[in-house]
Amino acid sequence: MSNALTRRPELYTTYAQDMALLDTPAKRNSVAALAVAALTVPWLVVDPVLFLFAQGFALAIGAIGLNLVTGYAGQVSLGHAFFVAVGAYTAAALTGDTDTRFVGFGLQLVVGLPVAGLVAGLAGFVISPLASRLRGLYLAIVTLGLVFLGEHLWKEWRSLTGGLGAGRPGVVADVGGFRFDQPGEVFGVLMSSQQKMYYLCFALLVVFAVLARNLARSAVGRAFGAIRDRDVAAEVLGVPLAKYKSIAFTVSSAYAGIAGSLLYTLTSVIEPASFNLLMSVQYIAMILIGGVATISGSIAGAMFLGFLPFVTRQAPALFPWISTDPALRDGGFINVFQLEAILYGALIVAFLVLQPRGLFGLWVKVRNYWKGWPFSY
Repeated sequence: MSNALTRRPELYTTYAQDMALLDTPAKRNSVAALAVAALTVPWLVVDPVLFLFAQGFALAIGAIGLNLVTGYAGQVSLGHAFFVAVGAYTAAALTGDTDTRFVGFGLQLVVGLPVAGLVAGLAGFVISPLASRLRGLYLAIVTLGLVFLGEHLWKEWRSLTGGLGAGRPGVVADVGGFRFDQPGEVFGVLMSSQQKMYYLCFALLVVFAVLARNLARSAVGRAFGAIRDRDVAAEVLGVPLAKYKSIAFTVSSAYAGIAGSLLYTLTSVIEPASFNLLMSVQYIAMILIGGVATISGSIAGAMFLGFLPFVTRQAPALFPWISTDPALRDGGFINVFQLEAILYGALIVAFLVLQPRGLFGLWVKVRNYWKGWPFSY
């Protein structure tokens, strides 16, 4: 038996080995290599590209949250933009100045960030009893209604949001006098504001990705999978549907709130019109393109779509019929924002038809090919 195990080092003999976070040497080595690469990126690229990386990390946290409720628990939600807005405005109000026309309490980011997640999670918990009674298309329509309700709320609550077309200042990145949004020294090393924000977003992504992965490996995650695969059978076997659906919505909403607070820490203004159906579609696209029910797929999809606007902004230089003016006053056929919306839809359809498991599935195919090479057939 010992000789067989020596020849087959990946043969698991215990349940703990099978459920390990990084269960193979290849996974451990690749994660270590990715971590080293991520830590060195801020010293190799310019600040505008660093902003895209930091934005991708923040988007990835929200995508992981949506994947927990939609990918792992099978509850289709189109209301993610609402919870992102709740987190963004909660953090902005808590960290905002007290002497302006906007709601502000002058607290630090170390308070605003977790409270934003808690408030968004509470909002998800409040709607979860309704959501737990629905599934499929009916659930999608109900969560979609949250987006339209939120659009009206953010437009009219001017003391919090500034109103449509005006907006309010973004989240203040201050922790004990240390400003992430300003250049300065960190342990004697001079760093730009984008480098600071990059490391902040990367550290939080690692924390929330590990938490989500552990949740997916736990009894709660197995209950999510049972509900997704066959909810009636799961209930017959003793899985309380309402309980676990509520957990899924609450955790997903909390992740969206954290993502919202981080996204608008990166930007200087929060515009109410940005929390619309397109934002929810973007998050759906992230998990479909990256890979449903995978944490790494959520990150890959978020980074992919996070860099997509950077690519589309270069399109007018190559194609004169694409305009940078939203009103098309320069004679273009479509503008870059319409192009992005078209690409979101096209990418969703393409991946669903050609690669249902997304970028994660593509990686699995490549990995299995080289593991079996030269007998890859």
